[in-house]
Amino acid sequence: MRRTEPEGHGPVRYGPPLPADGLPVLPDLAAVLAAAAPHAEGEPVGGGPALLDAARGFWERRGTPAAPDHVVAGPGAPSLLLALTAAVGGDILVPRPCAAWWAPYARLLGRPVFHVATPAECGGVPDPFALLETVRRVRAEGGDPRLLVLSVADDPTATVAPPEVLHEAVEAAADEGLHLVSDETWRDTLHDPHDTVLVSPAEMLPDRVTVVSDLAGALLPTGWPAAVARLPAGATGDGLHARVLDVLTALDARVAAPVAAAAAHALTEPEPVTARVAAAVRLHARLAAAAHAAVVAAGALARPPQAGRHLYVDLGPLRDALSARGVGDAQDLEDLLTARLGMPAPGGHRFGDDLGALRVRLSTGALLHGTDEQRMECLMSPTPLELPHVQRSLILLRSVLDDLRDDAQRWEPLR
Repeated sequence: MRRTEPEGHGPVRYGPPLPADGLPVLPDLAAVLAAAAPHAEGEPVGGGPALLDAARGFWERRGTPAAPDHVVAGPGAPSLLLALTAAVGGDILVPRPCAAWWAPYARLLGRPVFHVATPAECGGVPDPFALLETVRRVRAEGGDPRLLVLSVADDPTATVAPPEVLHEAVEAAADEGLHLVSDETWRDTLHDPHDTVLVSPAEMLPDRVTVVSDLAGALLPTGWPAAVARLPAGATGDGLHARVLDVLTALDARVAAPVAAAAAHALTEPEPVTARVAAAVRLHARLAAAAHAAVVAAGALARPPQAGRHLYVDLGPLRDALSARGVGDAQDLEDLLTARLGMPAPGGHRFGDDLGALRVRLSTGALLHGTDEQRMECLMSPTPLELPHVQRSLILLRSVLDDLRDDAQRWEPLR
């Protein structure tokens, strides 16, 4: 029997973090954080007035205004999801694959997690028929499904759910009385915002959807943990807000005061912040397109990345060649590619995918090797893929994938 949790590869302690942008900290944000550092008082549990006001303004500019007492902040999205999961209760449904940090927090609370297949068009949202079937099966077996977590701009697949696909999934969830948590961490990282339509479930079902956004997706460095949640309108949001604050208080889950100051500043979206976000998105879109081209040229599969700083690769077509190298599952593949590429390549099993499927998530930030000056040059250059240190990273990626393709061709039977 193949291992499912090899020694030293535990699913939680070794789970992959959010993909970093690989760029130096924006000086504007660093200055705000440094100015707040001398203040000894802590941020209130759930977030202080400045941070919560900035979050409300952030959502109002995106067409989903929040009531004054229906916004809460925490030290990263995982703490907010833990609090929401505890507050809502019941069993949890998530798409397969899903963000690596979703399921562990439910299991920490002793709540069952049920994975639901996604439609062919995208990841991040469940196929509506598969969702209905799963809910009915769980209830028939004595379960109590109450919460569906989804993401319109998805980690790990880097896809964006078309509005009509999302609407069908949301409608199915509403028909079954589920509360929805929409992880919108990557909503502001669309690679082609003019041709990609992103709609929040909160626009479709405002009284049943909680929106969670980890600010490390677009606004803050990954080492500055801060996230905000927008709770539903009406009485549902009132009760949920109180229960979430109870959990956060029990955990003493506070945003560090200097980080809260930087987060509030970033959420108001001053020009230096919006300019950096736009430049970083352009850079990572180009890196993702180049990585995707290398993957497809090698005979592997991947949906074209549409958001975020990653892509999800299926090396199943190269299984025979990988098997000859001792790769039989996603953990083996993770070990091989991490060693060969010199960058993290977490296997699909980290994201709730089948261990036997040969899938990995590759992050574009890891392609930005070099000094701070070199990485800033990447950000400012009109042709970042032509810079020597970026070229070296892409050449290595193509070389590793092409070696696997060549091995696969040698393994093809004679016709």
